[in-house]
Amino acid sequence: MEGVLRPLSVVGGALIVTLVVGWLADHVLRRVDARHPETPLWNLLRRCRLPLQVVLCTALLRGSFRSAGVLEKHEDAVGQVLTLVLIGACAWLLVRVAVAIVEASYARYAARAADAARVRRVRTQVTLIQRVVTAAVCVVAVAAMLLTFPAMRTAGVSVLASAGLIGIVAGVAAQSTLANLFAGLQIAFGDIVRIGDTVVVDGEWGRVEEITLTYLVVTTWDERRITMPVSYFTSRPFENWSRSNPRMTGTVFLHLDHSAPIDLMRDRLYEILGGLPEWDGRSWSLVVTDTTPSTIQVRALVTAKDADDIWTLRCVVRERLIEWLRREHPYALPRINTAPAPGLEQAPDRHQAPPTAEDIGPGPGTT
Repeated sequence: MEGVLRPLSVVGGALIVTLVVGWLADHVLRRVDARHPETPLWNLLRRCRLPLQVVLCTALLRGSFRSAGVLEKHEDAVGQVLTLVLIGACAWLLVRVAVAIVEASYARYAARAADAARVRRVRTQVTLIQRVVTAAVCVVAVAAMLLTFPAMRTAGVSVLASAGLIGIVAGVAAQSTLANLFAGLQIAFGDIVRIGDTVVVDGEWGRVEEITLTYLVVTTWDERRITMPVSYFTSRPFENWSRSNPRMTGTVFLHLDHSAPIDLMRDRLYEILGGLPEWDGRSWSLVVTDTTPSTIQVRALVTAKDADDIWTLRCVVRERLIEWLRREHPYALPRINTAPAPGLEQAPDRHQAPPTAEDIGPGPGTT
């Protein structure tokens, strides 16, 4: 009977303590969050309840499993497994705590900041910091797990002695990966491109959706995703329409007849812009920029606060100007002349045979 009650008491006691401590921690965090709603840290720390319970339960079992009197022939193996689980659970808990602290700091900064560009910059840096911390914790956890094996501890001296050679070989083999890694850090802290920026790469217009340590995802206007290595943005030119100021200037080109009423078009353009919320009121103009034997090129210039508004503004201005010309001044639209030019019917026919002497008649002085 004692052989059954002892393991049940050990395992059951560990589970009960784990559940009680987890409930108390969650209850305390919930009450603190209710008293301080301006700080999102306490609510985010509630995500750590599960890894905390795993760490606590594993630690209790690791310290008391020998007294349970079960699997006495395999105590070393059980202890090794519990040690590995404890290391992994500690890494999991550390990552959750670090992520909660970083996200809480970013949330408080974003709530107070008025500059959207700086908020996107901090968001990009925070995202990459989270990934670096997670990768570092995982590497340390794996190393700690390996060092729990006696064979790995024995080989540690030789591994450290050959670390220089291994580092050189790894650097040569992972040259592109390391280049992308350092490029990702350069993007994060060099303010080259940020999450949410409007960019044009290889002729594709889109927004930066995700930045990792090795690649960057751009979402195009038609909802396609372009995945590119981050080293592209540190080695090649690209357009960033929202890096420091998202305001933009757009143009609308119209090909019209030479008789188009330019002054009336300027007045009409100002009327159209006055009724559009996308126009920011900074600037506008309408000028003739080019001419051909059959048409003239008219350019309307408008401004807006960002790329989305400038696209909408250009489309609306183009549509309304063409509609106004079609309705009020149809003669200003380009056309191809198919009728003969005035006076052409009186011109001599080039294909007619020249007159003969008989057609002309006797000349002066003849009889």
